[in-house]
Amino acid sequence: MTDSEQPDDLTIEAVGGVSEALETIERARGHLYAFHQLTGKADFALGDAVELLARAGHEELAKELDAELVGRNVLHGRWTFQVIEEYEDTYYEPFRRLEHKVREALVGGRRHLHEARLKEQRRTPGRPGHAATPDE
Repeated sequence: MTDSEQPDDLTIEAVGGVSEALETIERARGHLYAFHQLTGKADFALGDAVELLARAGHEELAKELDAELVGRNVLHGRWTFQVIEEYEDTYYEPFRRLEHKVREALVGGRRHLHEARLKEQRRTPGRPGHAATPDE
């Protein structure tokens, strides 16, 4: 597809839907990283609390918490970094690859065509803050 060719509205809407789904997946991936970081922070905080319990004379509880929870897998055989890696390999990377393939095949690789059309419809040409491109 050349830049002068314009895809039909339904194609633009469909490609935009695939890209919008990828944007949601990007957000989900970010939440996985938050889950990863918060879980790690909690594990280290728990380790500190276990040390305090032992120093305060509560050795049995400290030993139980240390043995059962500190460093525990969040899923069978997996820490959070492994959950992220599996998600990325199994779902995220194929999703990104296929979204790119759809854009290349149907709209010449261009991104955000729907939004670009909206910008043209909604902006006021010639007004400050309404430039079509950064170069304008």
